[in-house]
Amino acid sequence: MIEYSVYMTTNHLSKDEGAKAYAAAQIREKLGTDKFVAHVARHNSVFSKGTIKGVLADVACCVREQLLNGNKVQLEGLGTFGFTISSQGAESLNEFTAANIKKINVIFTPDSELENLIDDAVFSPTSSRVVQAAALKAEKNGEGSVDLEAIKKKGV
Repeated sequence: MIEYSVYMTTNHLSKDEGAKAYAAAQIREKLGTDKFVAHVARHNSVFSKGTIKGVLADVACCVREQLLNGNKVQLEGLGTFGFTISSQGAESLNEFTAANIKKINVIFTPDSELENLIDDAVFSPTSSRVVQAAALKAEKNGEGSVDLEAIKKKGV
């Protein structure tokens, strides 16, 4: 179940159209490695959490190594890791050196199973996290109401 809230904003490319309603994903939780590993282990895995965590660490290390070797890495069912480089311009081809390269950008392209989540997704509208936090605070403080417009403007 994917929760979303709705907010009003103008399209920065077409500001003359006026504000329209858009969805914002409400992320429930960010799973760290240990929690994700425990989740994987619960899926009838014959491997221990330690083994799974070790394999993930090795995969991360090897993906890094392969990118630094100039390769892309495709993990079927997950996606492809690749890279681009950002560089500072030089006045001529002869003046360009590796010192002009300023950054390596890691690019992840999901496989179709991850890219087309919309086909399997179930959506549920909810209040924004800001509104939820304010309502909880008000409830704990014994307040009978919450000024939603003030909260949204303040961003508390």
